[in-house]
Amino acid sequence: MSKRAVLEVIALDVEDAVAAQAGGADRLELVTDMAADGLTPAAETVAGIRAAVDIPVRVMLRLADGFAAGSAERLVAAARTMREAGAEEFVLGFLDPDGGVDLGAVERVARELEGCRWTFHRAIDRAADRDALRKQLADFPGLDTYLTAGAADGVDAGLPTLLAEARRRGEPGYEQRLLVGGGLRLEHVPLLLEAGIDAFHIGGAARPRGWDGPVSAEAVAEWRRVLGG
Repeated sequence: MSKRAVLEVIALDVEDAVAAQAGGADRLELVTDMAADGLTPAAETVAGIRAAVDIPVRVMLRLADGFAAGSAERLVAAARTMREAGAEEFVLGFLDPDGGVDLGAVERVARELEGCRWTFHRAIDRAADRDALRKQLADFPGLDTYLTAGAADGVDAGLPTLLAEARRRGEPGYEQRLLVGGGLRLEHVPLLLEAGIDAFHIGGAARPRGWDGPVSAEAVAEWRRVLGG
């Protein structure tokens, strides 16, 4: 029997989380402020969602628009607050001004997470050298996923990169799961599944009324149907 593909849905609040789970989501990415592409949510939201659903929740650790870390002390404090609110999995990713991974910031935050599982988010799509970034992060504790479209402009532009990286699964720096998101559409799914990619991330695609409206359980269920399971 084939393994069920993972479907992760962006949630902004408890209503989103409940609808996403009802539609068949396997995991949530919890953020606030999508005008800034997703920032760290309030601790109260984390606690409320943890009480409302029983699927895994990955909480964003990002304090400002862009991919610079900013204050490492504030990031560490945010990570601590999120853990106290019940968060057990996270999303993060920081670049330096030259487009390389900000190893110092990632190390500081990962140390605070103490082995919690986490995703390096789409900062990889803005990196100067994706391969170098992956190899620098290859042995970081807890890192099990890269959220990526393959390119800054989205999956349409990034498909060749995604397919090439899928073929390298298991090589040093390529052990982590590819979670495809960023301009992802249902029509992309068959090719990605055929390539062995087994994790998919949606945000706007789960919201027929746009970001001003809630997650639709029906929209999530359609993705679940296409992905199987």
